[in-house]
Amino acid sequence: MKRPLLLALGWGAASALALPPLHALPILLVALPALLALLGAAGSWRRAALLGGAFFWAHHTVGLYWVTHALFTDIARWFWLVPIAAPGIALPLAAFGLIPALAAWRAPPGWRRIMAFSAAWVIAELLRGVLFTGFPWNLLGTVWAFHALPLQPASVIGVHGLSLLTVFLACLPALRSWRWMGAGAAVLAIWMGYGGWRMTDPAPPHQNVRLVLVQANVAQDVKWQAEQRMPIFQRYLALTQLGTTAAQVAHPDVPVLAIWPETASPFLLADDERARRMAAEALAPGAQLLAGSMRAVWGPDGRLTQVFNSLVGVDDTARVTATYDKWHLVPFGEYMPLGGLIPIRMVVGGMDFSAGPALTTLSLPGIANFSPLICYEIIFSGRVAGAQRPAWLLNVTNDAWFGISAGPFQHLAAARLRAVEEGLPVVRAAQTGISAIFDRQGRVVAQMALGETGTLAGWLPGDGPPGFFARHGLLVPLCLTLLIALIGFLPQGPGMRSRKRDDSQK
Repeated sequence: MKRPLLLALGWGAASALALPPLHALPILLVALPALLALLGAAGSWRRAALLGGAFFWAHHTVGLYWVTHALFTDIARWFWLVPIAAPGIALPLAAFGLIPALAAWRAPPGWRRIMAFSAAWVIAELLRGVLFTGFPWNLLGTVWAFHALPLQPASVIGVHGLSLLTVFLACLPALRSWRWMGAGAAVLAIWMGYGGWRMTDPAPPHQNVRLVLVQANVAQDVKWQAEQRMPIFQRYLALTQLGTTAAQVAHPDVPVLAIWPETASPFLLADDERARRMAAEALAPGAQLLAGSMRAVWGPDGRLTQVFNSLVGVDDTARVTATYDKWHLVPFGEYMPLGGLIPIRMVVGGMDFSAGPALTTLSLPGIANFSPLICYEIIFSGRVAGAQRPAWLLNVTNDAWFGISAGPFQHLAAARLRAVEEGLPVVRAAQTGISAIFDRQGRVVAQMALGETGTLAGWLPGDGPPGFFARHGLLVPLCLTLLIALIGFLPQGPGMRSRKRDDSQK
């Protein structure tokens, strides 16, 4: 059993190389068939569960190695977590991997096993996005996010549908049949052909808004130092003044919107009139600002009662024009789950953040309605647009926690997929990058690299009518997955068994 276990660990680790930013997709053509072979040879469900758990644990450990970087912002306090952070997070994620592992072990061999395995993989992904507040990071469909063309079917079947196709196609070499390989090549050709056809549609005209994304590139280990608050704020102000002034000079009759990333302001903009006044003075006349900032609520006795991770709108008169409070909080990062029974708090401060009421759609004077999404709220497929369909999606985030690593690239890939799924432009402002503007088909309109300092200017891309996935959401990949699972677990009749014997003799 030792050798199969080591093989499962090795192939699981290798399969993570297909994820952003490497996108080494060919490795899946070897890693997934190897896993199927190991599961097919497992003598019991317990052994299959152990092999599957090992594969998915290694897959998630390598895919999430970058979380360790967050510990280095306070290494004196968290040094003991360095060797166990990524493996520890991977453990509960590997538990979801038992679903496809046991499905493959239980399903009939051959193409039915591949169908059952593919469907169970996606069922595990769907559950991972819901249970225990949800963590749908590194869904397998994101391996295609290196270009907009292969992402286009997500407008119909979502990222989970891409995962289903990816697992199925990657497992076909396990059948050792040229007929099945040819069928897989045909599916891939149709997939890419659909992507190319869809991208021939002309992009809708851009909206009459000039965006200025401010990427101040503030390192996380200095972000909350008291002596750095004003220098950081002044850096944002200076970049905002340069960016909005240049935009206004180039396009004097066009609304200008500056956007700061998550918790960019060291001061509570909604409550601090002086800081708000300074921000307003940095704006070009008539320009507006959307800034990530914490928001506080005080009780009648003057004591702090609640803190929110918020997005605050400010105009050039220092008036607050809009607020949004993040509603999907990060466990351990923004609040302590289980009543604080596990004493690990990865953020500065001794108070949990409070959750906002719900996802919403905001409006600003002269700016089309948008749905704001703070940090990892963008990773939840089918749950990013408010009840009133917006004209665009805004994601502000602070990926400085993860330094120059795969983390920001994986986060960016999720944002790109939301653009295709929802058929809406996605604007992303990140503290250290990667800031970007995507059109409704996931094409890059503008982008600023990880670790750069400056402003990213561009037109707000046009929106369009909702596609199939945008109208029906996760119901689409769920129904498709259940259908594939049903086919995979259908009993094997005598005629089918005889055909299988004939195929094996060939």
